Amino acid sequence: MRRITISVDDELADTFDRLVQEKGYGSRSEAFRDLVRGALDNAQVNGGTAKYCVGALSYVYNHHERQLASRLTGMQHDHHDLTVSTMHAHLDHDNCLETVILKGPTQAVVDFAQSLIAQSGVRHGQFRPIPIEIDEPSSKRHKHVHARPAT
Repeated sequence: MRRITISVDDELADTFDRLVQEKGYGSRSEAFRDLVRGALDNAQVNGGTAKYCVGALSYVYNHHERQLASRLTGMQHDHHDLTVSTMHAHLDHDNCLETVILKGPTQAVVDFAQSLIAQSGVRHGQFRPIPIEIDEPSSKRHKHVHARPAT
């Protein structure tokens, strides 16, 4: 592990220290590493250099909205190659929360997540892609692929 030193003004340092404490980090270093990883992940996804990603898409929708639940399910079936899992929770008599785990080529995953969020009646949609690297099987006995975070 390499040590780096940075200088920041007192107000920024105090604010950062409060963030470290509020988030429960054991040290400034852990918080700083998470911030750097997040910035690098965003740069890879936004810059088009992340070939593959995994991510969690969460959204709220009113299940009384005409055919919306059926459309969302149909879209996930149409993209079964990208959809890993879906969790559905009932918030009240009208609203549902779904979290969909997606994995695959970054542009396809991001486009699909955006198409779900853009459906009429979907509210509060958020998608967090995490760039991954895919390791091909290393032997004939080891037939599955491994995906690991890129940063």
